Amino acid sequence: MTSLRVTLSATLVALFFLCVLSPADSQTYPSRIVRIIVPYPPGGPTDVIARIVANGVAPILGQNVIVENRPGGAAGTVGSRAVVTADPDGYTLLVSISGSLTITPSLYKLGYDPLKAFAPIAILTQSPSILTVNSAVPGRTLVEFLAYARSIPGKINLASPSIGTLPHLLGELLQLVADVKLTHVPYRGAAPAITDLLAGQVQVMFNNPSVVLAHLEAGRLRALGVTSESRFAQLPDVPTFAEAGYPQLEAFEWIGLLAPAGTLKPIIDKLSGAVGEALKARDVQEAFRKLGVAGKAVSPQEFGSFMAGETRKWAEVVARAGIKAEEP
Repeated sequence: MTSLRVTLSATLVALFFLCVLSPADSQTYPSRIVRIIVPYPPGGPTDVIARIVANGVAPILGQNVIVENRPGGAAGTVGSRAVVTADPDGYTLLVSISGSLTITPSLYKLGYDPLKAFAPIAILTQSPSILTVNSAVPGRTLVEFLAYARSIPGKINLASPSIGTLPHLLGELLQLVADVKLTHVPYRGAAPAITDLLAGQVQVMFNNPSVVLAHLEAGRLRALGVTSESRFAQLPDVPTFAEAGYPQLEAFEWIGLLAPAGTLKPIIDKLSGAVGEALKARDVQEAFRKLGVAGKAVSPQEFGSFMAGETRKWAEVVARAGIKAEEP
């Protein structure tokens, strides 16, 4: 019932603004401060990227763009719901991660459908995941590691930041396509998971490059595969999963900018254009490089189609793996 009320409310608000807002409103947009809600705590990667982009698009739009953190709820549902119910006028936007937008709908009763509740604007960044193992784990290559894991089914612990995150789903997908049995150990965040991976309490984990590059260079961890379509520039000797025979594991962790459903197309297009211009700026590219991510300029239509495809892909993995999660 709650889900129905939220959906109906969002639909009625969107219809109201479609009737009230005129093309002239979109021509003068933005005429006041634009607010970006980040549904996660300050200081994290998503927050940092949102602030880089906000600073980049503000002079292009000719208006201040501020970031507001609203953490809370599973997969950032508190902040996301605030955008779902916001006026679709382009002044309240959402920056969120791939997992929250395309994985959690298959695990939780969110009260909204991200594909219907939001209007995609732009993908801000994307980064591959690296399958990393503790240096003491046997197997120098992915093939050798999988052979070892098959010889002791369920004895190797697979860490993830929490249930339903991209590292968790990648681990489940690896088990499905490689016919291997691992034991999933979810944590409350990436930091404690990495700590235990380094200590050998867990043996394997999919990680963002920015999190593990220093540990890989120091020899404390070993990289077995990367989920990008081509090899990662900073790890040229590490093969892609497609090269290793598992193209199903090609995937990126991405961060996107969205507006409430019903936001006028001229406003969406203006925001998308501003983001595209900002991503070309040298200072933005350098800031992203230091974070181990890359800007990804696509049209709102391409972003929407991509998001729908990702939702279908991970829903199938959740179903096949029988993953269950509690309601947020």
